[in-house]
Amino acid sequence: MSSLVVAIDGPAAAGKGTIAKELARTLDLAYLDTGSLYRAVAHAVILAGGDPASDEAAAHAAKTLDIEAIDQTAIRTREVGSAASLVAAKPQVRAELLETQRRIAKHPPAGKAGVVMDGRDIGTVVCPDADVKLYVTASDDARAHRRWLELSQADPDLTEKQVLADLTERDRRDSERATSPLVQAEDATLLDTTNLSIEAAIQAALDIVGRR
Repeated sequence: MSSLVVAIDGPAAAGKGTIAKELARTLDLAYLDTGSLYRAVAHAVILAGGDPASDEAAAHAAKTLDIEAIDQTAIRTREVGSAASLVAAKPQVRAELLETQRRIAKHPPAGKAGVVMDGRDIGTVVCPDADVKLYVTASDDARAHRRWLELSQADPDLTEKQVLADLTERDRRDSERATSPLVQAEDATLLDTTNLSIEAAIQAALDIVGRR
């Protein structure tokens, strides 16, 4: 029996990670934040003293990435986030991580019946035949505010204007890259979380999955 795959794509800070985690918990499915893989690659390059813009450094980090050893706290910084969009644009990195993602989709860990995957190209490239596809988005200002609330705890001097600039640049890179650009799949259901509470956004996603 094939596993159930729920693909959730969208730009940074739109709420897709929160929604994906709760869907996985409620439906008792595995969960994979594919963005963390690219963040981990970027973090590995930085730790090694390399340049995230270097094809060779990024490809090596992707090839030697140990998923089990990813430090989820260390990869959630502003620096790593910016570097992640650089390494994610590299075909060698995406090719290396693509097989990992597809393997998890086909064989979810812990004996789960399926997996919820969130990222930027799940419904278009990684799992184009996913059972359910959502494209989660929100206004630029809403996303910048959410990300600022998250990052300002560790960086009190950070401003929402700086965060908005970072998000805008990351959106540009993600949407314009030649390999697997950020785009809504034709058969994905759009979920705009701009004016939704966390609870309302999660319920809306559950309703979409239920209808499918």
